[in-house]
Amino acid sequence: MAIDRRKAAALARPVRPAKAVAPAATGGPGAIEIALEGGALIATLNRPAVGNRVSHAMARELIDLAVTVEDDDSILALAITGAGATFCAGFDDGVDPRLVETLALVAKPTVAIINGDALDEGLELALALDLRATAIGARMGLTQLARGSLPHFGGTQRLPRLVGAMHALRMILTAAPIAGDEALRVGLVTYLAGDRTELGRVARELLATLASRGPLGLRMVKDAVRKGYDMTIEQGIRLEEDLYALLQTTADRAEGVRAFLEKRKPLFKGA
Repeated sequence: MAIDRRKAAALARPVRPAKAVAPAATGGPGAIEIALEGGALIATLNRPAVGNRVSHAMARELIDLAVTVEDDDSILALAITGAGATFCAGFDDGVDPRLVETLALVAKPTVAIINGDALDEGLELALALDLRATAIGARMGLTQLARGSLPHFGGTQRLPRLVGAMHALRMILTAAPIAGDEALRVGLVTYLAGDRTELGRVARELLATLASRGPLGLRMVKDAVRKGYDMTIEQGIRLEEDLYALLQTTADRAEGVRAFLEKRKPLFKGA
């Protein structure tokens, strides 16, 4: 399933603010910082005074960014991180849940750089991305049950698919966050750094690795894994074989073979 651009456009429709106030206070325009590094678009949630909570305006901007990443061939990966000492402490009330679904449908690799606490909807946002890197001091949890609520941005579905039902139920039923080292042990995160400085280096290396791969191959791997997860093993293997055969017909595949024989790095074009 691909991003529905009509729905994305409706969600991203701008609204007129009641009055001009600081972006950090309202999460208005400018509350997401955007940088391009080596083919990766890095979006930084910049509302540290309130734990980088995602506002309505920030949600619309993230949806726009997802569509941009999908359509711009020069962007090979999307990463989301937080400003200061927190990744994301949640969403403002009323943020449309399709925000997370839109991010989950991005066909290119997506990475959550969890620089600090990822709680409630903040963790649900990270769960919708492909890979997660964090530092030991960060906490991750779905604590909604302690307030008489439930995760409702996909947390009850994505978390058990990553860590298994036992660990997911423990985290959700107790509403107790876990630290970065335990998150690595149970499979919630992919990479663990000793501190935020090391996390930055790990994240840059990861994004550089992703950007060095063939764009078509990256998309096909995600397609095979995501679609195959809901198929029988026989159906999944047939899908894998079809995608493999399709990739063999591309210029990127020919470039990969030439680069291997010539002992150089391949120059993939996405064609």
